[in-house]
Amino acid sequence: MEKEPLKIAIVGLGYVGLTLAVSFARNGLKVFGIEKRKEVVDLTNNGIPHFSEAGLDAALKSVVENGTLHAYNEMEEKIPPCDFYVITVGTPLLKGTHTPRLDMIRQATEQVASHMQDGATVILRSTVQIGTTRNIVKPVLDATGKQYYLAMCPERTLEGRALRELSELPQIIGGIDGKSSTAANSLFSLSTKTTIIVSSPETAEMIKLVDNTSRDVRFGFANEIARACVALGIDAYEVIRCGKIDYPRTNVALPGLVGGPCLEKDPHILMYSLKPTGIELEITKASRLVNERQPSETVDEIAKIAAQKNIRKPYTVALLGLAFKGVPATNDLRGSMSLKIYEEIERRQDFGSVNGFDPVIGADHPPELPPAIKMFDNIKDAIKGADIAIIANNHPFFSKFNIDFYRENLSPNGFVYDYWNNLNFETLSHRNQFYYSVGNVWE
Repeated sequence: MEKEPLKIAIVGLGYVGLTLAVSFARNGLKVFGIEKRKEVVDLTNNGIPHFSEAGLDAALKSVVENGTLHAYNEMEEKIPPCDFYVITVGTPLLKGTHTPRLDMIRQATEQVASHMQDGATVILRSTVQIGTTRNIVKPVLDATGKQYYLAMCPERTLEGRALRELSELPQIIGGIDGKSSTAANSLFSLSTKTTIIVSSPETAEMIKLVDNTSRDVRFGFANEIARACVALGIDAYEVIRCGKIDYPRTNVALPGLVGGPCLEKDPHILMYSLKPTGIELEITKASRLVNERQPSETVDEIAKIAAQKNIRKPYTVALLGLAFKGVPATNDLRGSMSLKIYEEIERRQDFGSVNGFDPVIGADHPPELPPAIKMFDNIKDAIKGADIAIIANNHPFFSKFNIDFYRENLSPNGFVYDYWNNLNFETLSHRNQFYYSVGNVWE
C-alpha cells in the first residue's frame, strides 16, 4: 500500500510562504496554503504567482495542476489535519515607529491552534524579535491542551533565487526542545541537503536578525565612505573598487540605496529586542541612520547639480528602477528606496513631474506606487525631455545603454544621477559634467 504523503499547511502566501509552498509541493508533500487576500488565493489556484520570481511561474502551475498545492482564505474544516504547520506571515514595523508588529503572528498561531491535532509540528518562519516563538506562539498553543512540537526555522532566501536557494542553503532549526528540533529537521531534510540544529528558538531568531543587520552595517559603512569621498573630491567607486583588487583583507561594499523588506526593518527589530536589557546597539543604530538619511542627502545633491547647470525649475525627473533591487530582478516595492527618493522630490518645490520606468514592473501602476508617478513601458519614452534621470536600482538593463543614449534623450542641460554606478564602464572624460553617482560628484 502506497504511503500517504505528508500534509503541510503554510499560513501566509507572500514571498516567503508561496515559494516555500511550491518547494514542498514539488518534493511530494500535500500543501495547503492559507492567505487572507482573496486575490492572492485566486491567482495561486490558477497557477499564477502574484509576484515576480525566477522559475516560479512554471513551478506553481505544475504543482497546482497535479493537485499537490491548493490555497484557501482561511483554515477551513475541509482541510485535513496536517503533520506540519508553518507560519510565514509578514512582520512589518508599526506605522511611524520602529516597533515590530506581533498581531499577525498571534492571529496566525490562533488559526493553527484551532486546527491542529495532537502530534503536529508548528514552525515559525517569519522574521521576529527575540523571544517571539517562546513568548507569543507557545502560550497560544499551550492553551489548547494539545501535544505538539514547536521550532523556529528562519527564512533565509534571496528574492529572485528563492526556489533554488530553498534546496541549496542550510536550514537553521531551533526547537523548543530536542524532540521539536528533530521533528522540524525531518521536514526540511526533505528539501535541502544541509540542516543546522541550534540550541534554542532564540538562537535561530537571532541568526536571522544578525545575518541581515550585518549586511546593513556593511552597506552603511560604504555609504559613509561615499560621503567622505564627496567631501574630499575623491571618487568613492574608484577607492573601493581598486582598493580590493587582489587584496584579501578588504571587501568594502559599493555605496548605494539600502532598503527592501528585510534591511529596512530587521536592524530595528534587533535593536527593539535588546531594549529590555538596556543594551544599545551603537554600530547598528549608526548604520541605519546613515542609510535612512541617504535619500534626503542625495536629493539635495541632485538639486544642487541642477541649479549649477541653470536648468529651469521645476525639474522634470525620470525615476528609473522602482523595485527595491535589480539583482536578482524583482517587482517587489516593499521597502523600496526609490519611493523614498520620490518622497524627497515631492517635498521640494524645485522638482515637478516624475516619470517612472522599471524593466520588471513595466507600464503597470501597482497600488503601492504614488499615483502621481507616470509609468512608461520603455526607458526612452520615460527619459525623453526629462531634466534628470535618476537610476535608483541596479538592474542590468540600465547598463545596456551608454551615456550617449541618455544624453540624446534628456533635455539640453539634463544629466544622469546613478545610485549604483551602472555606467562605470564609461571613461571619466565622457562622464564628466553629465553623469554623477553616489560618492562621485564632479563640480
